[in-house]
Amino acid sequence: MSQRHSLILEVNGQMRNALVAPRLLLCDFLREDLELTGTHVGCQVGACGACTVLLDGKPVRSCLLFALQAEGRAIRTVEALGTEQALHPVQEAFEEQHGLQCGFCTPGILITVAHFLESHPEPTDEEIMAVLAGHLCRCTGYRNILAAVRAAATQIARDKAAASPRPPG
Repeated sequence: MSQRHSLILEVNGQMRNALVAPRLLLCDFLREDLELTGTHVGCQVGACGACTVLLDGKPVRSCLLFALQAEGRAIRTVEALGTEQALHPVQEAFEEQHGLQCGFCTPGILITVAHFLESHPEPTDEEIMAVLAGHLCRCTGYRNILAAVRAAATQIARDKAAASPRPPG
């Protein structure tokens, strides 16, 4: 048995402690050790995007990182986007716009799109397609995914407008 190393990191807002093998991939740690199975593993070479998570707020392919490389850092997975009772606007839009079929690529796309829309509230179709370029979907043809991202951007803008204080008038 190989030597295990201590790993302390934040996952979806909770501090986690584990003993892991040196070559354990981050995607496998999330799925097997933490039972966060929303992170899907497709190609295992970083090409498909299914395993995308946020590492310190930036999208990364979790199949390309060892778990130990996340030491002391913050991970956000698709499980942190919303709940069954209160979906994230991106999740709602994908459901309403039929932006998924088999769903295998969906978690990586959802986390990437949610992150993207935080800094691009009014994206163009070209910007959306550029952010989706690193995600392979074999089922949808991307048309409904594009519509879902547009719908999510609109809903997020509405939510922000409704939450912002209005001047007395």
